[in-house]
Amino acid sequence: MLILGESGTGKELLARLVHQSSRRAQGPWITLNCAALPEDLVESELFGYQRGAFTGAQADTPGRVQQAHGGTLFLDEVAELPLAAQAKLLRFLEYGECQALGAGRVERVDVRILAATHQDLRTKVAGGTFREDLFYRLHVIPLELPPLRERDGDLSLLAKRFCKELASRHGVDPPSLSEDLLRRLATHGWPGNVRELRNLIERCVVLLHGHHIEAQDLPDDWLQAAVPRQDDTPWRLPEGGMSLETLEGQLIRQALDQAQGNRSLAARLLGLSRDTFLYRMKKHTIA
Repeated sequence: MLILGESGTGKELLARLVHQSSRRAQGPWITLNCAALPEDLVESELFGYQRGAFTGAQADTPGRVQQAHGGTLFLDEVAELPLAAQAKLLRFLEYGECQALGAGRVERVDVRILAATHQDLRTKVAGGTFREDLFYRLHVIPLELPPLRERDGDLSLLAKRFCKELASRHGVDPPSLSEDLLRRLATHGWPGNVRELRNLIERCVVLLHGHHIEAQDLPDDWLQAAVPRQDDTPWRLPEGGMSLETLEGQLIRQALDQAQGNRSLAARLLGLSRDTFLYRMKKHTIA
């Protein structure tokens, strides 16, 4: 399963929910942030090593794959995996076998792989920095999390949930959120997504003197750095009207022109997955 979405949209939370809702829920939950490791340590972190395999290898050490046997391994920022590690991960996905550094034998491991990235893997494949065969192995069930700015109905629900949760954590009574505050939050573009909202609510809860959070309680530095939400309707409907089919076709052609024929980039310009964009191209018979 491949989970896609901007940073801060909750990709790891969704992966945990998948694990907890599955038949592997009683098995281990193991994570690896592929962007946080030096290139020369990725393979040993994934598949482990034997004593003496390299300088400093004092004891046999299982990798994250072996640790996740019977459960789930979550590979965060999988787009950052170096090509050499991608090849070995692909072999593991193909055959369910792995070999620790310095080991003379392979071992079979039963692991579910959940991967996540905020990057466009198709663009990485086109640029030669991500293996196409590995992409298709990971892309069996893609899930795309929309950014917070596109989830109007979630904003107030999340803010209230975080307010209650964080007040409990800090040992204070949960304050209420004013309608004026919620309207102010709705005008923000949320480049940091759900993570940014949670951090903002925590600051308000910790610094609040009272029982209600108002718009004026928002931190000054956050207000100064706030990103205005872009107008969702930058054009007007022609006087004579226009069918949605015609508009969709025109937007697809314009996106392709702006992206100079790059379909992955054109899809991103319209906020679509590449597969959805290709389907709509075919629907409008756009070569």
